Formats: sequence, C-alpha cells, structure tokens
Amino acid sequence: MRVTCNRQDLLSAFQMVSGVVPARSTKPILLNVKLVATPEGATLLATDLEVGIRCKVAGLVVHDPGQLVLPMARVSAILRESSDEQLEMETDESRLQIRGQRSRFNLATESALEFPEVPDFEESEYHKVSGGLLRTLIRRTVFSTDVESTRYALNGLLVELEGNRVSLIGTDGRRLAVMRGSATAVGNHSTKDFTPVVPAKAMNLIDRNLQGQEAEEVQLALRPNRIMVRCAGAVVSSRLVEGRFPRYQEVFPGRFESKVVVNVRDFLQSVKQAAIVTNEESRGVDFSFGDGKLTLVAEAAEVGQSQVELPVSYDGKPVTITFNPRYLIDMLRVLNEESTIALELIDDKSAAVFRTDDGYTYVVMPLTRER
Repeated sequence: MRVTCNRQDLLSAFQMVSGVVPARSTKPILLNVKLVATPEGATLLATDLEVGIRCKVAGLVVHDPGQLVLPMARVSAILRESSDEQLEMETDESRLQIRGQRSRFNLATESALEFPEVPDFEESEYHKVSGGLLRTLIRRTVFSTDVESTRYALNGLLVELEGNRVSLIGTDGRRLAVMRGSATAVGNHSTKDFTPVVPAKAMNLIDRNLQGQEAEEVQLALRPNRIMVRCAGAVVSSRLVEGRFPRYQEVFPGRFESKVVVNVRDFLQSVKQAAIVTNEESRGVDFSFGDGKLTLVAEAAEVGQSQVELPVSYDGKPVTITFNPRYLIDMLRVLNEESTIALELIDDKSAAVFRTDDGYTYVVMPLTRER
C-alpha cells in the first residue's frame, strides 16, 4: 500500500479519533489506528472494543490501495512535528515508511488483518436530527452523568427516540438533566420498547465530530445492544451501557410553591462569586429568596464567608434552600448567557426544578446543612 497525504488533513483525522484509542490495553493492536485506502477515498478507524469510529480523511492520494496499521502515538508525533506539507506512507507486512521532503521514518507495524472490525452505518431505520441540536442535547446533559459509579446505567445518557422527538437524559443520582428537541423518524425507528443508555465517552466523541457541522443532518440508529451515528465526516458506534436507568419521570415534583425567573449570566456570576469560600467540608451555598432579591451566603471554617445579592422578580413566600454550587455552575455554563431560566421551588427539603423555554429541564436535590 502506498499513499500521499496532506499532513494537516491527516493530523486533523488523528485528532478526531484520538479519544477512542486507549492509553493502555492488554490488546496492543488497540493502541493503533487503521487506515483503509481505496480509489474512492480513505478512512481512519479506531476502537477500544466498546466504542468505535470511522473518520473520512481528506487530502489523501491513493497510489496503491490497501490497508495499514498506524502506531497512534508515534504517527501523531510525526504529524505534529513535521514541517512537510505532504507526506508519503508505504507499508509491507511488518514495516511502515513515512517520507517527507527532508525526513524519513521507518516504524514497526502490525498486520491490518488483526485489527478489530469497526462497523459502518448500514441502517434502514433511524432518526434524523440537526447537528447543532444534537450538540446542544449532549452538552446540556452529559455533564450530569457519573462515569465512576458502580451503577453502570449512570455512566451514560438515556436516549429516547419516538416520532418527531428526541430526548437525552442524564443523572448521577443527585441531579437530573433532560433535554428534548425535534427529530424525524425514517422507517419505524423507535426506542419505546427498550431504554438504551449510551456511554458518556461515546456521546463526547459524537459531540467532537459535530464541531463545525451545526447545519448538517445527523442520523441516529439505536438497537437493543448498540448505537450507530452517522454525520458528514464520520460514523460513531458504541455498545450500550448495561443496567437499568432510574425512573427519571418520578423525580419531577408534582407541584411548586414559588417560581422565579433569572438571567443566566447574572445568576452564574453570582453563584461563582458565592462559591469562592466553599471547600470540601463546607461546600453548600444558601440561596435565600424574598423581598425582591436573592441572597447567596456561604461560610467555611478557616476560609471565610461570602454574601452576594442579586435582584430578582420574586413574590412568593420567603424560602432558603442550600445547593452544591458546582451543580448549578455545571448547568448554567451550558446555557446561552443572554437567556433566562425559571426556578421552581417547594421548600428547603424538596427537589428544585430549573426550566428553559427551549426544552431543557434540570432537577437538583438540595443539601441538608447545619450552620
């Protein structure tokens, strides 16, 4: 096999698939990526046996079609450090040569036949959604997962696809993020008969591949054991997370006593300021609503105290509720700073609900804290 590639284009493809290649593995072949070159074009493949990606490579000329395995770390370093615009790659059964105008590298390589299969998108039933919306869905929910939990279903996002609606749901047991949007079903594609949970790693990979493709159409197909996603430049596949996802619908309070609407930017700034004096032992911030303002107070021994006031339109009964500020900062950071968010409260012991006007809901459990 012999190809000539644009160095920057191949480097971009390497960066796109790098999130899949494991840092270490008992299967050394997984520390590589596979390049498949045909007269029609070239594709870069990577997998950790759970998540896989097929990424199109631009700027590559195929002189002799074939397949070759590229050592991820070494070839990435060559692509980053080389000053050549074009590089030529050629391989035999065990050696890989990379040649530039003023450099040459001879690397050991493995057989392309040993590289695991990475599935392509061959689905006839799926949902179509815009790339921009899917990025929003992922970014507003994936941060609320718990990748270290022994409850495996909390390691990913629940995906619901039915009719003209797509929903992503994430939770770590202390907070819940739900985002809904419009989608179009092709065939009879639906997830109503099962609860597919997609690993957070796969969702972050999809998000990265959608960068700059907000106006592009994305195709999502879900099966009882796998998700397949096709966008303009790549196909991402992943096994689903095992385990039962919590009955998230039961988390939403059936009523609320008070409601306040706040500007996202102002609210985020206030929470970040109040959180400055918190620490691991005293990480709660008291949110006191009343008299047309919100007062945020935090106090930590050997650190100090903070008090921040934010004018709000609030006409309910006075209430003070304590939150972990990180849970609010995580949520507010993924919203449009110029938008508003509504907060619905019952009392200081019940879950608080945040809602936007574009289909996003965030539920947070308060902290119990003694002063």
